[in-house]
Amino acid sequence: MAEIINMPKLGFDMAEGVLIEWAKQEGETVEIGDVLADIETDKVTVEIESTVAGTILRLLVNQGDVVPVTAPIVIIGEPGEEVDLPVPDDSESSVEADVDTPIIESAPEPPRQTQDMPAPVISAGTSHQQEKVKASPLAKKVARDKNVDLREIVGTGPGGRIVRRDVEAAVASGQESASLSAPAFSAISREDKIVPLTKLRQAIARRLVEVNQEVPQFFVTHEYKMEAVMEMRAQINSILPEGEKLSVNDFIVKAVALALREFPNLNASLEGDKVIQHGTINVGNAVAVEGGLLTVVSKNADQKTLRQISMEVKNMATQVRAGKIKPEDIEGSTFSISNLGMFDVEHFIAIINPPEAAILAVGSALEVPVVEDGEIKVGWRMKATISVDHRISDGAEAAQFMQALARYLEKPLLLVV
Repeated sequence: MAEIINMPKLGFDMAEGVLIEWAKQEGETVEIGDVLADIETDKVTVEIESTVAGTILRLLVNQGDVVPVTAPIVIIGEPGEEVDLPVPDDSESSVEADVDTPIIESAPEPPRQTQDMPAPVISAGTSHQQEKVKASPLAKKVARDKNVDLREIVGTGPGGRIVRRDVEAAVASGQESASLSAPAFSAISREDKIVPLTKLRQAIARRLVEVNQEVPQFFVTHEYKMEAVMEMRAQINSILPEGEKLSVNDFIVKAVALALREFPNLNASLEGDKVIQHGTINVGNAVAVEGGLLTVVSKNADQKTLRQISMEVKNMATQVRAGKIKPEDIEGSTFSISNLGMFDVEHFIAIINPPEAAILAVGSALEVPVVEDGEIKVGWRMKATISVDHRISDGAEAAQFMQALARYLEKPLLLVV
């Protein structure tokens, strides 16, 4: 009996997907696990695998179609088997009917210059223009020194030539020109460029508008002593092969996960009038990709070693930049970290990733002058700011969490015992 494969739901907030490319065509045979198509969601491009073995009897959507979740996309069965095509309800009259697709209107083109409308030229009374005026060399020199436009002077010399006394008379009468202050140039006209938002950027826009309108946030900043982390990292990396060395962010992920054990209210989400304190600690790491940001998730991060966290996050970041990340690797975070330290950013504020209760914004670890025991020394310092949903938590709890995080970062042996 023929089987109908539907557009899968690849995330809790996925409503539709774009079928980018079919990997199989009608008449081809497939086995369980064979790739059928590439699907683009709001966040990633995912390969859809066949859940049955058989022959492709009918492709129900075209490449490039926007398809709602659970809508039929392909029928697989035995060769020659008759196919009863699914008949959509009136409420699902077409793939496009239920899709609220944004329409980007073309902006009117700016007026083009014509032969009757020459490009504007900013006149600046340059030395080239001055050369066209009949004037003695001495008059030209005085004019340059006094910032006088020779075109504004009537010459009294032979044949109307401007002489020195004419320039000096102009100076005496206050006839100075400011037109020598800039060289002449022609303005270059460039047309506006309309860049449609990617599906990822549209998803980011929706989420951020939602947060700013619905989530009351507050922020707490703490400066961390990082000498111990930097020393321990250097020792560990000295024995690890290239490609497996630890980053500062790996220590932060582990420290955050352990601190969240002590503050379950920050490893939580709000559902209606209830706070759900999650039983697992899944730390999301923001990764920059073309067109936006994605969060890869280190699940049960409090139970993993630094090296496990490091390799896992590296592998997921590579996959997400290649557009081949698995949906389960970008879903399910209970707390997020956004680290801009690699861009030499000292301090910033991140926006909460709903429905999470908080997000930590991490800056660079820097060598700076510090005062210890009345003496100025060079030390490693790093600033981090936590953004918290005020409906779930308060400033005192957030501050205590930041202190707990300091305990793990300033005594990093706690991360490995």
